[in-house]
Amino acid sequence: MQEILDAILAEQYDAVGALDIPDHYRGVTVHADEAEMFAGIPSWEKDPRKSLHVDDVATPELGPGEAIIAVMASAINYNTVWTSIFEPISTFSFLKRYGRLSPLAKRHDLPYHVVGSDLAGVVLRTGPGVNAWKAGDRVVAHCLSVELESPDGHADTMMDPEQRIWGFETNFGGLAELALVKSNQLMPMPAHLTWEEAASPGLVNSTAYRQLVSRNGAGMKQGDTVLIWGASGGLGSYATQFALNGGATPVCVVSSPEKAEIVHRMGAECVIDRSAEGYKFWRDEHTQDPREWKRFGAKIRELTGGDDPDIVFEHPGRETFGASVYVARKGGTIATCASTSGFMHEFDNRYLWMNLKRIIGSHFANYREAWEANRLIAKGLIHPTLSKVYPLDETGQAALDVHTNAHQGKVGVLALSPEEGLGVVDHERRERHIAEINLFRGV
Repeated sequence: MQEILDAILAEQYDAVGALDIPDHYRGVTVHADEAEMFAGIPSWEKDPRKSLHVDDVATPELGPGEAIIAVMASAINYNTVWTSIFEPISTFSFLKRYGRLSPLAKRHDLPYHVVGSDLAGVVLRTGPGVNAWKAGDRVVAHCLSVELESPDGHADTMMDPEQRIWGFETNFGGLAELALVKSNQLMPMPAHLTWEEAASPGLVNSTAYRQLVSRNGAGMKQGDTVLIWGASGGLGSYATQFALNGGATPVCVVSSPEKAEIVHRMGAECVIDRSAEGYKFWRDEHTQDPREWKRFGAKIRELTGGDDPDIVFEHPGRETFGASVYVARKGGTIATCASTSGFMHEFDNRYLWMNLKRIIGSHFANYREAWEANRLIAKGLIHPTLSKVYPLDETGQAALDVHTNAHQGKVGVLALSPEEGLGVVDHERRERHIAEINLFRGV
């Protein structure tokens, strides 16, 4: 592994293909025999530092259409938090189901799960049938894993019946020194970014692109008013950028003055600090408060000059969904991609059907959408929102930060990279965008 790292640090990318791949590597794992370790404990008290381990694991066999990547950096997503607290179910059920698909997929059904759905690194080996990538290529990976043996996935790969999220519903993820991916997950690494910066946008940037911009999602257009929950977070920080770049007006909902300041610095003018306004959409565990929906809607119109949201960018779920349906304009769209505050949504259907609103479910992105989202990063039109970086051995703490919302933007993890700041090729472009690249750092 040290020889591989030395070649990469020396930018001798052509040499890595001749180096031996070690038969084991360090990866962040959860263990099947610990799946009940948090039984009876409330979600918010479950500590990822107790369940996420850094283990030496066996290097998987390389199959057709696959690649082994030397991972320089990765990042934390909420799916890693779910994995670490074994909610809503243990991810070992995903691995078992995948393992029944084929002898090749059986490799994923193990008593440990190497997690992580982002990476930036270098291709070490490619399997039979891979022509678009070669050893030494600098890459990032999106997390869509598909088989494409069914016709359903060929118009939109997210519709493949065997669609999975790599590193969550498959094994050998990106929070590790090596990762196994399908070659059609690979995209060029943006040349003006460091390893940790390039690793951070993948999942959330692609998810936000499909959910907000794509015709498969809300289909945002110029002039739209877009309500963005958690606008300084991992997903919301990219949705805010897409809205600003696409000629829309983002209404950014945040939870502190510090987060409000961040989105103001991003260029957003309409910002709502939930903590300052004191919105309480639920009177108790079972009863929502429509008066708070109305108060929230009035605040939005105050900021926008009377406009209701054309699009609501939803991901908190249960806590906010009733308000989201209420405040969307007549004929508006509520696009949802997650439920971090709870999966069982409740809303007043009168405001949906009588006002001809739509709810759209959006999940990650297809290859084309992920590629377009990454292309915007490479062009310097969308920027990473990386705030903090941990070493691989402290991945548990990084996941805890995300679990407790004690972070801004994205939290990165160094894998093979020995320090931050490495991997930049295009220094000229970097200098042009350095302020935007560093906007979230240290916050």
